[in-house]
Amino acid sequence: MRWILRLVTHGTALALGVALGIYLLPILTEPEGPDPLRLTQSAAQARYSGDFSRDLAGSDFLHWGEGSISLSPTQMTHIGALAPGPDYRLYLTPELVTTEVEFLAIKSQSAQVGEVRMFSGFILDVPPEIDIEDYTSVVIWCEAFGKFITAAQYRA
Repeated sequence: MRWILRLVTHGTALALGVALGIYLLPILTEPEGPDPLRLTQSAAQARYSGDFSRDLAGSDFLHWGEGSISLSPTQMTHIGALAPGPDYRLYLTPELVTTEVEFLAIKSQSAQVGEVRMFSGFILDVPPEIDIEDYTSVVIWCEAFGKFITAAQYRA
């Protein structure tokens, strides 16, 4: 009986440690983001903008985003906050999706812009082969765990 109790308590402690590590590691390794003035200047040059919201169908208390996303042909600027997590990617999509299932259905038609490693605002360069006019929406996706984080529509 004592061995079973030890196995359960040690197994629980191990699982909790792994979960905390997955959650805290991205926070601890997050690079310093752009200062607020640079974010504002970059957003002011945008052609389009949209809003991330915490209350999307596919978001939850661990997977969410809020704030604005601004797009120009060469840069994307997020002013707001994202739930911390590993291996986030920003995609442009041909339509607004609000859940994991919806995104997976159109992922092959979407364009991956780049990695998102900052959770309180970021600026991403748009690769020259991607034309933002070919898409209508932005999705932030956790590639490592296949989780929907947030989305915003920037044009109809």
